Amino acid sequence: MKIHCLTHVPFEDAANIQTWADSRGHTLHYTHLYKHDPLPAMKDFDFLAIMGGPMNIYEHDAYPWLEMEKQFIGRAVEAGKKVLGVCLGGQLIADVLGGKVTKNQYPEIGWHPIQLTPEARRLPLLAGFPEELTVFHWHGDTFAIPQTAIDLASSQACSNQAFLYGSTVLGLQFHLEYSEDSIRAMLQDCQNELIPSPYVQSAQQIQQNLSVVPKVQSYLNRLLDQFMLI
Repeated sequence: MKIHCLTHVPFEDAANIQTWADSRGHTLHYTHLYKHDPLPAMKDFDFLAIMGGPMNIYEHDAYPWLEMEKQFIGRAVEAGKKVLGVCLGGQLIADVLGGKVTKNQYPEIGWHPIQLTPEARRLPLLAGFPEELTVFHWHGDTFAIPQTAIDLASSQACSNQAFLYGSTVLGLQFHLEYSEDSIRAMLQDCQNELIPSPYVQSAQQIQQNLSVVPKVQSYLNRLLDQFMLI
């Protein structure tokens, strides 16, 4: 399978999605939008992965490639490609599908649990997942669940954490893909966002829980394996 990954900043790449792809014999190629790389033709990929970034989806003046990216995502959805969006990527998908993206009541940064919805627990996509799982977060905005999409998860800080649109489009607000290196990069490049708040952990708290990464990676592997089958 051919995977194509869209990135918005140098420090948020495919991370453990690349590890999963390598272990399953898939190829993964990048478009680095911040470098103004060209987008691929639809025939050149089967699965589109859209990564995170510190920008807001409406900052078109500062990041003029955002509008082009949204149009590309819409074409990928219409073409029936598998599409996964993480954090900013999930917000971009939601926006394309008509789900409004707004500032969340609280920023959510660090290791926080999410709870699966009753409907999510009945889906083959999430077979074998616990009702509650601790995952990594780093976001200030949130998406509304697009019309006809299935609401999959919530957290105490953020009501809408994931959605499934049809059987081909998956939006996540949280991060399953981050490696230890990813988290250290975020702590270095986005440390100014660690402002004390009810759901913002300190750099020390985040680093003390890096042992959770392998468990989160196992969730990612299971999710992607099952996403490929539905």
